[in-house]
Amino acid sequence: MVRQEKPVLLLTMGCPAGIGPDIILKAADHLRKLPARLIILGDRQVLSERARLLGIYVTFKEIESPDQAVEKELNLLSLSELSLTPGHPTLPGSQAMVRYIREGVRLCLSGKAQALVTAPISKEGLARAGEPYPGHTEMLADLTRTREYAMAFYGEKLRLVLVTTHLPLAQVPASLSPERILRVSRLAYHFLKEDLGIEKPRLALAALNPHAGEGGLFGKEEKLVLEPALREARKEGIPLQGPFPADSLFFRAVQGEFDLVVALYHDQGLIPFKLLHFRDGVNLTLGLPFIRTSVDHGTAYELAGTGKADPGSLIAAVDLALQVARRRLLRSQAPSDPGYPCTPKA
Repeated sequence: MVRQEKPVLLLTMGCPAGIGPDIILKAADHLRKLPARLIILGDRQVLSERARLLGIYVTFKEIESPDQAVEKELNLLSLSELSLTPGHPTLPGSQAMVRYIREGVRLCLSGKAQALVTAPISKEGLARAGEPYPGHTEMLADLTRTREYAMAFYGEKLRLVLVTTHLPLAQVPASLSPERILRVSRLAYHFLKEDLGIEKPRLALAALNPHAGEGGLFGKEEKLVLEPALREARKEGIPLQGPFPADSLFFRAVQGEFDLVVALYHDQGLIPFKLLHFRDGVNLTLGLPFIRTSVDHGTAYELAGTGKADPGSLIAAVDLALQVARRRLLRSQAPSDPGYPCTPKA
């Protein structure tokens, strides 16, 4: 791949009937100032109509390929021609939503872009369009044939990664294993060290049971599953500590004691994260062959076209993608590039 000084970032519009177009338009001034070539994969007509509805004046540079994109412009690669009402999803809209994602993956895998930033999609819309995925993460992993991946969340105050994601709570204990915890922790370690530049990352494993099981009185998963995972992580040189009672661990992490929390299930991690970063949190997928960040919220159909949607999470997602992309480009151009990901040393 030709060396570049400035990365190429792709931004998918998400569900056209949701707030994806709104937050892109509201973030337009910030996006235009980025030291990168940013390309929106979306719909010219939907963005124009939404801009008129919101009273926002925005100009786009329409392109047909990433090679035509320029810095300091809102480059638009229009992949659909839709007519719809904000807040009312349609089948053509859902199909277009999928098209934006698939084209983004194709361009990243071809080396024409370094990062994919995604606006919110509808899980129901995915199903309506005939896609067998529960969400972005699983779809991207399948399209890139990635076997080891993880859902993570980034905020200035708190970072975390999930061992299990969208599972009924009753299924979580049986879904945990030392191997699964180790895989997720390994991905998180590489993210902190290689992508964020933290020289000595500090990771903490949340316990499953109250008081970390209280020596087996409140559950045995800590001794049977979590502690073996910790031992294996240390053998690899991954500085994973714990297991710590979850009711105090997140406070300790926010106070700066740890760089990232390994949470065992969805709400264990997302409740404290969204309490702190509801408006500026970033969702990211670790393990993919390219950078992927996303907003940490849904389509919010009830807000589409009202002007009430907050672009904070989108701005944070784009900024994080740019930060990581610049680090990777610099590392790839270094004479002694160790590659990514790499095996940590003890």
